[in-house]
Amino acid sequence: MLEVTGISKRFGGLAAVSDVSLTVPAGSITALIGPNGAGKTTLFGIIAGFVSADQGSVRFDGTEVLGLASHLLARRGLVRTFQIVQPFAGLSVRENIAIGCHLREASRARALAQAAAVAERVGMGALLDRPATSLTIAGRKRLELARALATGPRLLLLDEVMAGLNPAEIAELVPLIRGIRDSGVTLLLTEHVMQAVMSLAERVYVLNDGRIAAEGRPAEVVADPAVIEAYLGHGAAARLAAQAGGAHA
Repeated sequence: MLEVTGISKRFGGLAAVSDVSLTVPAGSITALIGPNGAGKTTLFGIIAGFVSADQGSVRFDGTEVLGLASHLLARRGLVRTFQIVQPFAGLSVRENIAIGCHLREASRARALAQAAAVAERVGMGALLDRPATSLTIAGRKRLELARALATGPRLLLLDEVMAGLNPAEIAELVPLIRGIRDSGVTLLLTEHVMQAVMSLAERVYVLNDGRIAAEGRPAEVVADPAVIEAYLGHGAAARLAAQAGGAHA
């Protein structure tokens, strides 16, 4: 569904992304991991039309889309979330989600009705009339997810949707994300919560210093010495390897 080939981007003297290639098959959950400053958010911005690339190709459903504006990509079904969630101030949860619905629905009444259905889908049905700015961090993360789902995506890029959440909140979000994939939405996610990555992703790409350092199944990646050295550390790698072994026992 998504083919990224040879993407590079410099900001002045800094090579944020260098010759990065990855593929996301339709119906999959693919993860992009790496240390802070590795270039993950820049790559997401390029794929979703928020950042220009110096070179490379981004093909969505077989069509070149590099350079298309983000709203045009959203209409095609390629949508991203943002790590720093900023609800529309002064609007309720329902109204915030309805803004996403308006990408495809002109009627305010129908958009608000669709927003209620999306809210139920992400476990926010009881919060529809709450001011969006009154939500907890976990609530805001779900709202960001709901706004993206309201646009009717076919490929959804999730940018650290679990950042700032406690273990119980993460445990609630994992099956929700899996359910989104099961409903027919393909997912590419960046995430530092490696237990979630191990549970969700079928394939993992590791970005370090703007380049792909490793790729493979989650269990393969966490056993890669270069990934352990650059990102995980030996203790975390051992725990994740044990988790992977238990999952396949």
